[in-house]
Amino acid sequence: MKSLYDVPAPAKLNLFLHITGRRPDGYHLLQSVYMLIDWCDTLHFDKRPAAAVSREDLTVALPAQDLITRAAHLLQKHTGCTEGVHITVNKQIPAQAGMGGGSSDAATCLLALNRLWNLKLDLPTLEKLGLQLGADVPFFLRGHNAWVEGIGEKISPIDLPPAHFWVLKPPTGIDTSQIFAHPGLKRDTNAATISVFAAKTYDFGHNDLQPIAQALCPDVEQALQALNNAGLLARMTGSGSAVFAHCVDKTTQVSVPDHFLARLCSNLESHPLKGWASSDS
Repeated sequence: MKSLYDVPAPAKLNLFLHITGRRPDGYHLLQSVYMLIDWCDTLHFDKRPAAAVSREDLTVALPAQDLITRAAHLLQKHTGCTEGVHITVNKQIPAQAGMGGGSSDAATCLLALNRLWNLKLDLPTLEKLGLQLGADVPFFLRGHNAWVEGIGEKISPIDLPPAHFWVLKPPTGIDTSQIFAHPGLKRDTNAATISVFAAKTYDFGHNDLQPIAQALCPDVEQALQALNNAGLLARMTGSGSAVFAHCVDKTTQVSVPDHFLARLCSNLESHPLKGWASSDS
């Protein structure tokens, strides 16, 4: 195998995000449901004979040492692989959105190079490597929609009914560290259970980070209002600045503010690359 083309890296939405406490080391304890959607980056991988790793950006210019490049180097270091790769990136998921684009790219890179370089690493090994790149990378590697707890390390697969979602991304982003450090952040939401969530699913819960994000970034408020004006119940995903709303009628039209990105997305039953790691079923 010399190449892998059109390899997808899907985004995620946090259906809710509750902060239930804080550990002595400062890490926040959370509960959330991570849901995969069909808003995807696309990566192409061409094997090179030397160990060099190069990257070409077709849309947005990424930092020289982004998570994709770091994932490739991490695999080489862990395995002693002397193969190289040229990676072409068609970046579609916006940055600073709370949609996990960078983590998803890293997971796709680990899965693709594990196959392209014939490394035969199992899923638990890839997850340990992925965690060195970011807390959300293991979720994308596992390939299931998931109930997530702890500091993000407790991941339990769940099934979600097919649905459509309007997703709006303002032109401005938000610094996640600012939100988590804010003295006004609510950190004591009562813990929920999967059974309580299942009874309401897309109408359950809230995002504890959203009030702080709205105060720091007026564009978040504008995006929420655009969806609410269409009769939809809007909330922010992750630490923002993207917002979304469950759309029962996919013909519902939304008046999108100038310079905002908007897509009507569908959720995914599983990650398109599920099964690429050797221990997947």
